[in-house]
Amino acid sequence: MSVPHGEEARVIPISAAPSFEQQQPSADELAERLAALLAFLRRRITGDYEVDEFGYDAELTDKVVLELIRPLYTHWFRVETLELKNIPDDSGALVVANHSGTLPLDALMLQVALHDEADRPLRLLGADLVYQLPLLSHLARKTGHTLACREDADRLLRKGELVGVFPEGFKGVGKPFSERYKLQRFGRGGFVASAIRAGVPIVPTAIVGAEEIYPKIGDLKTLARMLGLPYLPITPFFPLLGPLGLVPLPSKWMIEFGEPIRTDEYEPSAADDPMLVFNLTDHVREVIQQLLNELRLRRGHAFPPFL
Repeated sequence: MSVPHGEEARVIPISAAPSFEQQQPSADELAERLAALLAFLRRRITGDYEVDEFGYDAELTDKVVLELIRPLYTHWFRVETLELKNIPDDSGALVVANHSGTLPLDALMLQVALHDEADRPLRLLGADLVYQLPLLSHLARKTGHTLACREDADRLLRKGELVGVFPEGFKGVGKPFSERYKLQRFGRGGFVASAIRAGVPIVPTAIVGAEEIYPKIGDLKTLARMLGLPYLPITPFFPLLGPLGLVPLPSKWMIEFGEPIRTDEYEPSAADDPMLVFNLTDHVREVIQQLLNELRLRRGHAFPPFL
């Protein structure tokens, strides 16, 4: 084993390593956890918890939903975040990211990243389809998501919330593997107009790793239309392996938050200028594409030999 230049190797005696008994929680810690769990269950049963005007249930999100998906973030995808300094500590901002992965796990990983590492809840703007499905719609609202519309975006940003948007929509998340890391069209720039009206910065964000979790090599278009879905993917493992094909591949993920793009230099009325909105939307897209290209090179192989 090589030793870093200028440092002496240190040998940690076996006796100094934490024993199995030392790693186990004490009786007092177990009692505290049980008391916290019982208190949580009591609040849920009695309705003694708060939701905001959008239906966001912060306690349920923190204590249950994020706990369930955090192992994917930490151990399966081994997500690494860069330039968190570009996320404001307590003021409003619009986080604009690329969308990919066949299933939108990138949205969930972005939510965990900002919750755990920036101490900010992310209020994601979702597509209409999400809110047409009863169970998914209810869960989305509970975890802080809302419909991707002007009214909701404006209200959240003016409240000082951190709002997340994926302008590519289904065109990005459902694109074939052959077009990985190539940004799709960003629509008409409604997210830019909302940022201008609220006077908040736009944080361009690149997510590398999601493209490899379900490599899309085909599409069951007829069946997708029958089910009312934008696409029904064929991957190397789905539908060939059935439910096992839904297990995402353990690609290495990196998320980088770019330098904020200011909008407070414009008057709110500038949001009604289509040429300004188009140019700023195009600029955001170019910045994210450049971040993606650089971050992809920095990450290297999606599946390193030693995971």
